[in-house]
Amino acid sequence: MMGLFALLGSGEYLPVMNETDRFLLKQSVPEGHAPQVVCLPTAAGMEGDTSVNQWMHMGEEHFKALKAEVHSLHITNRAEADDPQFAALIEQADLIYFSGGNPSYLYETMQGSLAWKAVMAATGRGAAFAGCSAGAMFVGEFLPDLRGFRLRQKKAFALLRNSHIFPHFDRLAAWRGVTIPILQSLIPDGEYALGLDEDTALVGRLSGPWQVMGRQNVYVITKKEIKTYAVGDQVILPA
Repeated sequence: MMGLFALLGSGEYLPVMNETDRFLLKQSVPEGHAPQVVCLPTAAGMEGDTSVNQWMHMGEEHFKALKAEVHSLHITNRAEADDPQFAALIEQADLIYFSGGNPSYLYETMQGSLAWKAVMAATGRGAAFAGCSAGAMFVGEFLPDLRGFRLRQKKAFALLRNSHIFPHFDRLAAWRGVTIPILQSLIPDGEYALGLDEDTALVGRLSGPWQVMGRQNVYVITKKEIKTYAVGDQVILPA
């Protein structure tokens, strides 16, 4: 059975996500086994070693505190994404975690790689997947342009079909009287925008249903309606 997915607006490796991460580990690890976590800083690959190393260290410290065994893998380019030793560690993991950065770079680096094939193999047997910010965006069907506030039709992995995923959504929602109607007007028929507030996760399986965890809200926006979901609410995503 396909494992759980957690899509975060922000907050990776911070205490605000402890409850969410404990839930992912509990649901994904066979009883009596030590949790195996792989942290991937790939989205920060263009930011240099200081940023990459910081994400790797944060992931290790966070999950060690949750009593998991952690491998932070230095996958920052296509050659590293095709390293069979890294792919083997990913495929054996109980939780695979993508931190934030550049979603286009993340998608281009992982597309067709041994690492991504290992992610799909692991989640296919029940491992959990967590993606924060860029790590959430690239599982949608399209990558929106956050800076230009456009629904640029650039394809991503489409694990959530017909979706445009917006992390840090509370920053946009602060001006919701202007930004939300503009966003709604840009959404093509049959597609939807998924807004994830900071320090907030949407957790579930690709076939649904999902649940809001963390601190704030999740938004599902179509051409016809806007739905807001609070922590604890169940979410059914558009087909």
